[in-house]
Amino acid sequence: MSRRKKLSVGIGSATQALDRFESVWKRAERGRPVTPESRLTFSSLPQLLKELSPSRWELLETLRVEGKTTIYALAGRLGRHYKNVHTDVTRLIQLGLIEKTKDGKVNVPWDVIAAELKLAA
Repeated sequence: MSRRKKLSVGIGSATQALDRFESVWKRAERGRPVTPESRLTFSSLPQLLKELSPSRWELLETLRVEGKTTIYALAGRLGRHYKNVHTDVTRLIQLGLIEKTKDGKVNVPWDVIAAELKLAA
C-alpha cells in the first residue's frame, strides 16, 4: 500500500515554526521516533486566501486529476489565458504545491492538502 503524501497548510508565526522545529529536534536527540511532516504556513488568513485563491485552488484540483501536463494544456483545460495560468503555476511551484518535471511538465505531488485554521485564544 502506498503512503499518501499530505501537506498541512495553516497560519502561524516564525516563532511557532521554530518551536515545532525545536520540539522535533529534542525528540530526535532523545532517540524517540520522529514522523516527517510537510507544512506550509502563512502569516495571516488574508495571505493564505491570496495565495490559495479560488482560481488557484481550481488549478490545483484540475492538475491533480489530469496528472502531469504542460502549462499550455492546463490553460486550455481551465479555459484561462496561458499567461495567467503560467503566473499561478510559477507561484504555486514557489510555495511547494506544484512540482515541475525535467521534461517541463507540472504536477501536484500531494494526495491531500489539509488546512487547519485556529481562532485566536
